Amino acid sequence: MRVGVSSSGGHLSTIRLRDIAAAGRHHEALGVFRHALRHPEPFLCISSILPSALLSAAALSLSPAAAQLHSLALKSGLLPSDPFVLTALLSAYSRLRLLPLACRLFDEVPSPAAPTSAFNALISGHALAPVSSPAVLALFRRMRREAVPFNDVTLLALLPAAPPAAIPPLHGVAFRAALASVSSVSNCLLSCYSRVGAVDFARQLFDEMPDHRKDLVSWNALISCYAQNGLAHQVLDLFDTMEHSASVEPDAVTLIGVLSSCACLGAHSIGRKIENYISQKPTFDSNTYLKNALINLHVRCGDLARARKIFDEMPQRTIVSWTAMISGYGMHGHGEEALRFFDKMIEVGIRPDGIAMVSVLSACSHGGMADKGMWYFSSMKTAYGVVPSREHYACVVDLLGRAGQLKEAWKLIESMPVEPDGPIWGALLGACKIHKNVELAELAFEHVIELEPTNVGYYVLLSNIYSDVGRLDGVARVRAIMRQRGLKKDPGCSYVDHKGKVHLFMADDHSHPQAKNIYEMVLRLEAMVKNDSEIYENKRKENLPLTGFHSEKLAIAFGLLNTEAGVEIVVIKNLRVCEDCHQFMKMVSQVVNRKFVVRDASRFHHFEGGACSCKDYW
Repeated sequence: MRVGVSSSGGHLSTIRLRDIAAAGRHHEALGVFRHALRHPEPFLCISSILPSALLSAAALSLSPAAAQLHSLALKSGLLPSDPFVLTALLSAYSRLRLLPLACRLFDEVPSPAAPTSAFNALISGHALAPVSSPAVLALFRRMRREAVPFNDVTLLALLPAAPPAAIPPLHGVAFRAALASVSSVSNCLLSCYSRVGAVDFARQLFDEMPDHRKDLVSWNALISCYAQNGLAHQVLDLFDTMEHSASVEPDAVTLIGVLSSCACLGAHSIGRKIENYISQKPTFDSNTYLKNALINLHVRCGDLARARKIFDEMPQRTIVSWTAMISGYGMHGHGEEALRFFDKMIEVGIRPDGIAMVSVLSACSHGGMADKGMWYFSSMKTAYGVVPSREHYACVVDLLGRAGQLKEAWKLIESMPVEPDGPIWGALLGACKIHKNVELAELAFEHVIELEPTNVGYYVLLSNIYSDVGRLDGVARVRAIMRQRGLKKDPGCSYVDHKGKVHLFMADDHSHPQAKNIYEMVLRLEAMVKNDSEIYENKRKENLPLTGFHSEKLAIAFGLLNTEAGVEIVVIKNLRVCEDCHQFMKMVSQVVNRKFVVRDASRFHHFEGGACSCKDYW
């Protein structure tokens, strides 16, 4: 529909309006549109300016304006025949979260007259919904059924919203349509395989991509895939390959993924190299997300002082920054300092969220501050507006359990407004281990394996409880259950970062190049301390074997062999440190006059002078 009668003025207005909307000046764009309607220029077509106006209305969340533009399109006879107006209106309703209106409009289009762009707009609308809808795949099937051609835009909207089982078939569809070779589609597929944990598929796709098509998005997608699936070693290997063979420079997304993996492995020296790289790039050095990742790195690698320095130098701190420090102090056993940090956070006007409160409760638990922890838990909803979640309840059960208040922990679980989950029952089971309460442990175990029947850690925990109290029949029963269910104990492993390389140790493993010297060192250390240790003496009297060559012992021995006197040795372990190894490291720290920092699955242990910062409470 034209609203004028000659000249090229209408064309110029169309271009101007389109440029203004594309630049994000949406209020101005709607003003130009209204002016064009009131003062029509020659040959100005409504159909040419309506899509830009709809874009701006959606961007400004102006639902009434979109409805008025819809009405104007109907009066002008543009619907459903004009594909540009139809697509723009579908996109606008989708962005405005008015999906039922978009679906109704789409259904009014005679089949099979809907163009590819209209299908793409509605698929995108369903993909934007909070919960993935089966309608996404149904729309794509309808496209295929009606022989409507699809393109890369279709797949980019469809893939992120597709259920896990649909991704490989859609990959096949993309391949047959010669779209899998489009960089944006292959990168999207990488991200989707990452999302569903299909690491091998993601790696195969990445390896099959020609080098010239591997852009920064491709590398980041695979790095994120490995990082999100707990494959920290692969992240560092891939980053090394990227540095030495790729023609792309890492960005903040790359470095955040790599730093998180360094933190996971305790690869402190690699993380410090990345920190130096960041400091040389002004755009990186002011990036709050990178600073938060660096704080997390140093906290998890045992360097609280460096984490604190970065925090103090940050010009702007987010709740993530504060929470990282609160969590760090808590993990290292500095509960009082963690609470002081929390109070400072409140003073500067940052309101805690659920994650921050988990860090506070965890700090109270590790610091043995049961009363303070209960106060924070009971007041978190009224004081900070944080409704306790299952994760908070798990922290409090752990808090009470560690303090020996097992009955109170049980009562809390029974009074919960929601059903307790595995971590809650697991926290109670862990507390029973500390206090050797077999009866309550058996009850907690029954509940936890109903929820997490394949979690090997809970079986091992109950078996250890039986072992601690001499119930060998119970140990045998748990092992029999594990055999019946095909479950095997997760192997314990420890990492030491030395001269830029992460050294991995597993129990009784002889694969390390220095294995002979390491095992000799362990034997020497045991000979030096066993006569001074009650645990070792009792084992000798009972003719029981010592703990053998556990991974943390090998890691400590390696550290002593390869560092100078006085150098702190940091060990990262994937499982909880056993009691005997804990005692061993306490005694060794005294006889060799060295400090050991060990991060296990529970917390940080600082061994020095024959004592541990956890006060034998972990």
